[in-house]
Amino acid sequence: MTDSSEFRAGFVTFVGRPNVGKSTLTNALVGEKVAITSSKPQTTRRAIRGLVHREDGQLVIVDTPGMHRPRTLLGERLNSIVQDTLGEVDVIGLCIPANEKIGPGDRYINEQLDSFPRAKKVAIVTKIDASSRPGVAEQLRAVSELRDWDEIIPISSFDSIQLDILATELVKLMPVSHALYPDDAVTDESTESRVAELIREAALEGVMDELPHSIAVTIDDMIEREDKDLLEVFANIFVERDSQKGIIIGKGGERLQDVGARARSEIEKLVGKQIFLSLRVKVAKEWQRDSKQLGRLGF
Repeated sequence: MTDSSEFRAGFVTFVGRPNVGKSTLTNALVGEKVAITSSKPQTTRRAIRGLVHREDGQLVIVDTPGMHRPRTLLGERLNSIVQDTLGEVDVIGLCIPANEKIGPGDRYINEQLDSFPRAKKVAIVTKIDASSRPGVAEQLRAVSELRDWDEIIPISSFDSIQLDILATELVKLMPVSHALYPDDAVTDESTESRVAELIREAALEGVMDELPHSIAVTIDDMIEREDKDLLEVFANIFVERDSQKGIIIGKGGERLQDVGARARSEIEKLVGKQIFLSLRVKVAKEWQRDSKQLGRLGF
């Protein structure tokens, strides 16, 4: 039998339908914004690692794109990231909101988990702040019937309800191991990657329909000014069509200014200094379906 006082460390990923709060949960557990959030489906495009440090262990949370039926080459690549991640983690947490009935999407993802026998399975009932106590109890009962879970834990990322209990239980399910990352790290993402993601998050705000999937961001340069405490960031926002370029820029450039202001505020929080941000909007025709362009954009 394993000594429960031994240090444990390992990998966990959260899965679930779009907008069940996977990235929000990752950020809440880490205690810092490492994954961007948006009401748009498939916001996450890479496997982003967030780190949770505790006295008894370390959790490496791998925030992945959502499981979905792909319609483009980008979609296929995002799905393969999910499959690869699920095959390697120690624990998979299926997130199901407390305030919505279990539907076909939840059942489909639950069935997919059978393909990953190595990982322990935890059900996380999210958004309990948005449901009544009887509603939460009913959802916990319904979730318990999906499979034989290692744990079922109700939480609210928004109100930080039971996050400590969730972290404690996840650590218990990890293998005995030394720490996998230094204890002052919050993510293995580079500053440049995090800056690009914050710009994309700002660009996603308020856009409609298919446009979110068409937005990609690259960084040309980040220059630390020596004469003043200032970081200059030169970035590109890519879309797939000229009409989308017009939407991003907005009438008289108003929308792009708004995107820049929102992104600048978040980047300044991240780097702890003033930012000069230069944004250029460019068209890369149908890049989601073009393997060369996907490579250039980092996918």
